[in-house]
Order: sequence, then structure tokens, then C-alpha cells
Amino acid sequence: MRDKLLSIIEKNSRIGLKDLAVMLNKEEIEVANELQKLEETGVICGYHTLINWEKTDIEKVTALIEVKVTPQRGQGFDRIASRIYNYPEVRDVYLISGGFDLLLTLEEKSLKDIAMFVSEKLSTMESILSTGTHFILKKYKDHGTIVDEKIEDEREVVSL
Repeated sequence: MRDKLLSIIEKNSRIGLKDLAVMLNKEEIEVANELQKLEETGVICGYHTLINWEKTDIEKVTALIEVKVTPQRGQGFDRIASRIYNYPEVRDVYLISGGFDLLLTLEEKSLKDIAMFVSEKLSTMESILSTGTHFILKKYKDHGTIVDEKIEDEREVVSL
């Protein structure tokens, strides 16, 4: 039940207990208890809403920041990652393979705000060797959901 439950709520966390119980062929109380257990053990870390900000009048700029770090003895990347993810501007922090060590996602009101964060807060941290900034210009698919679906006219051309 656990694997199927997680797969279902990962795609739609708004599904009610009653519907989940039917989909899993379980009693509602069993599903509720399993969800509570998954939350308490940290398997479920939170519930999020995916918003297409381009369809609002709210200005948001998203950037991916690559960070090259000198790992600290006995702590690797954990300490610097912790310092970084505690900034409210930082949405995500990942340890990655390749030419850089960490990948950050930032959301701000403007390109300038992101540039200032990188130059004033991030680049000045001890053990950060270099950064690379990539601004997201358009999202087509986010968290497995297509956010820029174009409806194509599939009608045949008819001439008289």
C-alpha cells in the first residue's frame, strides 16, 4: 500500500481520504494512519502547490545557481549547504555531480535581486570557489506537470 499511496499523492496531494481509500482498496482509517506515519518519519516532507506565475501579475524570476565549493574536513558539503539553504531566497539546494558541487534554485522579484544575492551573500562565503547563474526564461514542465500547454488547431483546411 505504501508505494502506491506515495505515487498517488505525489501526483495529486489534494486527493481526499475517501478517494484514496477506494483507489487503494483500504479503509479510510488505514490510509489516514499510513499518511500520519509517513509524515512523522519524514518520508512525506510537505505538500506543495504548483503555480504558473506567468499567468499572474506577480513578478518572479527564477534562477539556477551552480556553486563550486571546497568541502570541509569531516563534514563534506553539509555545513555549507546548511548555511545556504537557510537563506529565505533559496528555494532548493542539491548536491550534484559534474563540474560544480551544489545546485541552487532562487526566486526573487528581479534579475538584479538574484545578482545581488549571488554577489553579496553567496560569493562572499568562505569555501565557495565559484558560481554560475542561469536564469529560467520559460517553464514548459515543472514537477512532472506541463505548465505551458499549447492547444494546436488540428482541423483540416477546407477550401471551396
